[in-house]
Amino acid sequence: MSQSLTQTRYTISEVEARTGLTQHTLRWYERIGLMPHVDRSHSGQRRFSDADLHWLAFVGKLRATGMSVADMVRYAELVREGEHTVDERRELLERTRRDVRARLSELTDALAVLDYKIDLYTTKEIAGSAQS
Repeated sequence: MSQSLTQTRYTISEVEARTGLTQHTLRWYERIGLMPHVDRSHSGQRRFSDADLHWLAFVGKLRATGMSVADMVRYAELVREGEHTVDERRELLERTRRDVRARLSELTDALAVLDYKIDLYTTKEIAGSAQS
């Protein structure tokens, strides 16, 4: 039996429940080319596959990096174009990784300032309660 006959298919409502993405967002992803072709039932309802769910999880990670929608769509286009785009895909991901590392550095510095201030205020509270 072919894999397509045995593969689990999910309705848009089921995908919404599994991913937390709204149906509107899922339709938008498909419309802008961020989602690969989503199969349809004989009545025209979207039927998402496990591969679609994995792709959506990956897109969620890309969103978390701060990658622009345009870059995510470009990445999806490159994936669909095939293996000859591997270098361009890698470059796009490497650029995003550099951006994430820079943001992590900024956040680490900001966290250190917050920790310092919290420690300062905690020390003042302890000193103030020792005087009473």
